[in-house]
Amino acid sequence: MRTIAAIYTGVALVKPLSDQLKEALPGFRIMNILDDSLIAEIIAEGRLTPAVRRRLYSYYDAAASAGAELILNTCSSIGDAVYSAREFIPVPIVRIDEAMARRAVAEASRIAVLATLSTTLDPTISLVKRCAAEAGKTVTAISAVAEGAFPAITAGDAATHDRLIAETAKKVAEDCDVILLAQGSMARMEAPLRELTGKTVYSSPRLAIEMLKKLLEAGN
Repeated sequence: MRTIAAIYTGVALVKPLSDQLKEALPGFRIMNILDDSLIAEIIAEGRLTPAVRRRLYSYYDAAASAGAELILNTCSSIGDAVYSAREFIPVPIVRIDEAMARRAVAEASRIAVLATLSTTLDPTISLVKRCAAEAGKTVTAISAVAEGAFPAITAGDAATHDRLIAETAKKVAEDCDVILLAQGSMARMEAPLRELTGKTVYSSPRLAIEMLKKLLEAGN
């Protein structure tokens, strides 16, 4: 059976995203690789470290060696590692947030990036600017962190996670046209924030899966 691999740094996203992938791509086996020590080290160091890159590359290599024809990088905090990995990993690697960033750049000039981890902001804003440059467009990127939301969801407190994200979104809504939810684990808040703020809100999983389907169809 044809295989897609998904690399995770947190457990909260594994089941919902895996279920979406299985539903959207019924002819594929979904290989899930989880290592939450990656994000723990990034949080502790405040950056994507060489040690994290090495471990991440080993997972990409393992996925390719196991027969995956495409790899989905599900963590925005390690998204920048994708570019160098593409030089030597023999199958395509897709950033989960790439399609979301491209959609936002195509539709708006004032883009708010909302995260629950500060380490996710720089990679996501960098991606937005990269997409804008490729499109020949100038955008303003506004950053916001819902402090305390990540520890809450990690502890299983979804209500606090959602409340803190909503409070942060209200603070930036007036200054932007589009709100991007920087982490896939925030996808549950896409519809509620759209209703709360009246703004266009995008999360990454659904758009990433649409991108995967197009790439796989093009490769057939």
